[in-house]
This record gives sequence, structure tokens and C-alpha cells, in this order.
Amino acid sequence: MQWMKKLVCVVFAAGALSACNSDNDPAPVVTPPPVKQSSIKLVHAVSDAPAVSIDGGQLLQVAKLDYAQSTNLVSLPEGSYNLGVDALLPQNGKARVINAQGVMLSADNSYTVFAIGSAAASTVAPLVVATPVAAVATGNVRVRVVHAAASAPMVDVHVTAPGAALSSGTVAATLDFRQFTAPLTLNAGNYQVRITLPAKPDTVVFDSGTVALTSGADVIIAAINNRFAGPSPVSLLAVNANGTYADIKDANSTADVRVVHAVSDAPAVDLLLNNTKAIPNLAFPNFTGYANLTPGNYNVKVAAAADNSVVVINADLNLTSGSFATVLATGSLGQGSITPLVLADNPRRIATEAQIRLVHASTLAGNVDIYVTASSDISSATPAFANVPFKAQTGYVSLLPGNYVVTVTPAGSKTAAIGPLALTLAGNKIYTAVARDSVNRTAPLGLILLDDFN
Repeated sequence: MQWMKKLVCVVFAAGALSACNSDNDPAPVVTPPPVKQSSIKLVHAVSDAPAVSIDGGQLLQVAKLDYAQSTNLVSLPEGSYNLGVDALLPQNGKARVINAQGVMLSADNSYTVFAIGSAAASTVAPLVVATPVAAVATGNVRVRVVHAAASAPMVDVHVTAPGAALSSGTVAATLDFRQFTAPLTLNAGNYQVRITLPAKPDTVVFDSGTVALTSGADVIIAAINNRFAGPSPVSLLAVNANGTYADIKDANSTADVRVVHAVSDAPAVDLLLNNTKAIPNLAFPNFTGYANLTPGNYNVKVAAAADNSVVVINADLNLTSGSFATVLATGSLGQGSITPLVLADNPRRIATEAQIRLVHASTLAGNVDIYVTASSDISSATPAFANVPFKAQTGYVSLLPGNYVVTVTPAGSKTAAIGPLALTLAGNKIYTAVARDSVNRTAPLGLILLDDFN
């Protein structure tokens, strides 16, 4: 009987073991370790490059990022990524300008990747700034300073209380192009950032004026090539931890204005700013260079040079800091229709494209069609700009460098009123053409050529 008891125990144990391995029982749950996350944002700091698109894999796609802009902060699993940056060319073209393979993103850091260098010199490259992930204590700010201005030499950066005297002791960092500081922890409050050259420590080449840094701010301040009016070679771009950004202009930024006399039946004129003669004896169809004005409100009068009591334009203008503008006197003296036309200018040149702008200032032409073609034959061409009225403009149009023909016709007609005008347009250039009447409102129509036409 004892052997039967043992057999029953063996069978029972075998059955229990079989049941434990039955396919009907659920498999044990294995919890994978959490995926660690890193973060990245990208900043366009190449002043002579066009807008770019960014390909960083399925989780990082940016369709368009222009100069002095930042992407939002993007969260990604830590690991290795391939980062491609493509210049967006006219006619929907693309050209790869950065091909960074195996960019490692660690969960311990948040990354800001600057595109820096010069497109014309083919030196565009990434600059990776890794900032350790750490909270900013209440009442503090965290700041990093980056030298991303390809056209600027080595500089000293002073961060002081507003109005404080400069000395060797106020130099927060000495940076050459591509260099950046470690994170600096400061008390929240008002500061002034000034940049000098090591060889000329008393000469300030950039002055931020008063900048407020609020409690908890975590910001990278990058010096980039200046695109605003004024004497400084740089401006600052403040990029917050989340990717929001803002310009910090030089406190000495100007408002740069040029004037064009486009009234064919008017004599030479004087331009008065706040009743003070600023430009004397400007005759049709001439124009001035840019005058560097203090930003603010101005009363502008255009008066006959022979008698300033004869005023044909009396207008108020607000000229903002860092702006560029072209003011055209347009219309007809005989018809009593002289009015100002103010154009906002953007003189930033782009190495990969020619930028052309066409302005309609002819009182005789009526609405026009504008053709930009490969040859002088427009018989089957579609206007690049149709039914353009008097005092309208095309804005800046980006074209691949090369040879073009511009023809202006009455709207709906194929008969040329201006042109065909054969043009060779180069990259890194801006071209502005103003359609005008001939003297005393007569034909043929002509052009006033500005910017790199001269």
C-alpha cells in the first residue's frame, strides 16, 4: 500500500506541474524600463542663407525656418539621430547644407542646435549647445551667451546693471565665433549687455540698453549678424528654453530712409523733416542714398526747391528702430495728385537667390501685367503679376541666379509698355525697379533702378 501512496503523489505532482505550464495560463508580465527623454530646438543663424527645412527623422520635421528664428522645443527619446538641414531655393528647389550623422541626445541635457556660418563661403555647419537639465530656482535666471555671428571677430561680453561703468571686471566672457559660455546663474532683474573688442575695450560695438530678465527664465542669448539699420555689426537673439525667441536690437539702431523723385512733371524739390531741410534739390528721376535717422515721429514735407512755401506733400511718418524704408514722391503736379508711397525695405541679401522687386509709379500706364520670362517672347506666357495698379508693388521675389527678361504691358495686352528688358540677376543681390513716366508725363515709360542695379 505504501507504493500506491507514492505513485499517487508522483501523478498528482506531475499533473500540477503540467497545469502550471498550460497554454491557457497568462504569461508573466514584464514591465519594460521607461524610455528616457531628451529635448532639442534648432536656430537659424546664417544671415545670407534662405529659409531652411529640417529632417531629423519621423519625430523631428520642420517645414520652414527663416533667419533669426527658432523651432519649438521638441521632446525625443534619448539616442542617436541623423540631422539634415536643406536650404529652400526658388522654384521649390532644395539643397542640403547640413548633414549631421549620429547626433547623440542624452536625457541629462537639453540641446540647442544653431546653424551657423556663411552660405556664400560654403561654411554652414551645426553648433550644438548642450545645457544640463536642471530647474531654475525662484528669483534666479539662467543665461548662456553664444557667439554665432560669422562676420564678427572675437569679442568681450559685459553683463552689468543698467548704466554701470565698464571695466575689465565686468567682462562676463571673451568669445570667438562658435564659442559659448557655461550656464550663468544671475539674480532676476534688469541688466545691460554690451559688447566690446578685446583690442578696443572702451569702444562699445553693441549696447542692449535695459533688458529685463524675469524670475525662472532659462535663456540662450546669441550674437548674430545684424539685419537691422544701425552701426552695430551684430544684434542679439534671445531664445527661451521652450523655443520662443525675441530680437534684442542695438540701442543705437537707426531708421534708414531714402527718397525717390518719381513725379515727372514736378521741378526739383527739397525734403524737410520737422521743418528742417534734410535733402536739397532732388530732381526727377533721381534718388538719394539711405539717411540714418533717429527713430521716432517725423513731419515730412516735400517742397519746391525754388520756393519752400510751395508744399506738395505734407505727411507724418513714424520711423521705427532698425527699419529701412524707401519714400517715393508719386503722381502728377499738373493733376494735383502728388502723394507719398512708403515701401518697407529688407536689405538682407541671400547667397542662393536674386531678389527682385517691381514698383508701379507710372501715372500713364494704368493697371499693368508684368512678365518675367526666359526670352522676349511673351505670346504664350502667363504674367508673373497680373493687373497691377498704380502705386502697387510686387514685394521681393526670389529667383535663381541667371538670365531673365522683364516685360511690362497694359493689363490684358501683349504689347510692351516697358521692355523687353534683358537682365542678368546674380545671387546675393537685391534689385528694385520703379516704373515711371518720361519727363512731363510723356511716353515712353522708363525705369528708376535701385539697389544692386547700380
